[in-house]
Amino acid sequence: MNLIADAPPRRPRRGRRSGLPDGSPRRNAMFPKTFRLLVSASLILLLAGTALAKQEELPEVTEGGLHRVHDSKMAIVYAQPGADLSGYRQVQLLDAQVAFRKNWERDQRSSSASSFRISSKDIEEIKNDLAREFRKVFEEVLASNGYTVVDAAGDDVLLIRPAIINLDVNAPDTMSAGRSRTYTDSAGEMTLYVELYDSVTGDLIAKAMDRKADRSNDGFYTWTNRATNKAAADRILKGWANILVDALDEARQTPVEGGDPAVTE
Repeated sequence: MNLIADAPPRRPRRGRRSGLPDGSPRRNAMFPKTFRLLVSASLILLLAGTALAKQEELPEVTEGGLHRVHDSKMAIVYAQPGADLSGYRQVQLLDAQVAFRKNWERDQRSSSASSFRISSKDIEEIKNDLAREFRKVFEEVLASNGYTVVDAAGDDVLLIRPAIINLDVNAPDTMSAGRSRTYTDSAGEMTLYVELYDSVTGDLIAKAMDRKADRSNDGFYTWTNRATNKAAADRILKGWANILVDALDEARQTPVEGGDPAVTE
């Protein structure tokens, strides 16, 4: 199974930079960062609100021409027909946007199990910590599998635009004074939404969404704290990072049209 379609591979078209689509990473660079994040987060949350719950109602082809991939390691995948990742040796990783599930803050503040009042500062700290952990885990997994993470576009650079949405932390540990212990059977869950672009042309190659929940306790209640929350997040993030590596590796080993393997080593 591949992250993207098992169709005859082809590289995204190389158009002029002036012809980049309005939603491409390069063209987005001209807009203020805050505006860009707000718009992107709104669109992602709108998509996530229905997509994972009603997969049978998803279209086979998006308005942008991406086709749904059914044989995939992730819950929902759309890709260019015949999309090919074999030419990418490096990765440009954008900062992950993070958004909690709807009403998470309200539920935390009203929960009888909550022994503290979570603040807006606490929420931003959790989001920033997860975004940093996302980058750390993905960079480590990519590097350990021979892929270089870079800061600039290039002919062999795959640009990844990630977001963590519907984040649900069952027992956030803010290290507050006097906080009592909390026991849960799961640290929580989160959903990855990711877009893959050709870094030079800005062409959208594929996009995917996948929901994962922490199941490390096997149904037993255990003490949940900052360390256990981080460990649970790392397990989920490493799983997603390995799916990306598998897709890149498989693309390099798959023969292209003409019979020669798409491997340079």
